[in-house]
Amino acid sequence: MENIDPVEYGKLLGKVDALSEKVECMESDLKELLALANKGKGGFWMGMMMASAIGGVVAWFFGQVGR
Repeated sequence: MENIDPVEYGKLLGKVDALSEKVECMESDLKELLALANKGKGGFWMGMMMASAIGGVVAWFFGQVGR
């Protein structure tokens, strides 16, 4: 078994710490993006509901006027 160089071992530990920190940042960013996507999805469906309701009222109105 080879001897472990303390300097190289320290460099590896530093890299692992840096990568762990980056992964934590990426996880929090991913959670933020997921929350924004869910908000956008809800807004989309609310818009679809409003457009459908307005379209129904307009269709009913022109159906009544056309008689």
